[in-house]
Amino acid sequence: MKNILKVDQEVCIGCNMCVDICPKLFKLNDEYKSECIVDNVEEDLKDEAIEARDACPVSAITLEEQN
Repeated sequence: MKNILKVDQEVCIGCNMCVDICPKLFKLNDEYKSECIVDNVEEDLKDEAIEARDACPVSAITLEEQN
């Protein structure tokens, strides 16, 4: 099972909350928007990815399970 993590660049406001929660998964790019460091989230970081997704004030982060 894959956990696919994405950040919608059109929606992201660059508040940095996701980076604060999980710097292993997120970073700010040159436009000060969040981007994923990895596409597939390992199980040991899934809870942090969910926390970052839920904390995003503009709901720019998605986490999808795929086979």
